[in-house]
Amino acid sequence: VQWLVESGGGLVQAGGSLSLSCAASGRTFSDYIMAWFRQAPGKEREFVAAIRWNGGRTYYAESVKGRFTISRDNAQKTVYLQMNSLKPEDTAVYYCAAGLQYSQTWLQYDYWGRGTQVTISS
Repeated sequence: VQWLVESGGGLVQAGGSLSLSCAASGRTFSDYIMAWFRQAPGKEREFVAAIRWNGGRTYYAESVKGRFTISRDNAQKTVYLQMNSLKPEDTAVYYCAAGLQYSQTWLQYDYWGRGTQVTISS
């Protein structure tokens, strides 16, 4: 992985849906665990979801379980985050990250995108 670029953020009403994408460069994309984190103003960056290279194992924060779905396409070097039943507390900048080991700690990830803003209105 050399760089990550997120897209798909925006403004949506509570109860709505958004889909985020993260495009990666580099020949070793499939070696990495891909994750989404988010950071709201004044808060620490928090884990949202992660997926292993083969897509068979996924991980979610309790706050998004059942509402968000992470997936990846290794051929397209892209990871996705489908977000449904959005709540105002989901408002944050969402970051894509890549790391060689699964962790819910952002410090364990080696590559980061610049983030995309997601705003949920009540």
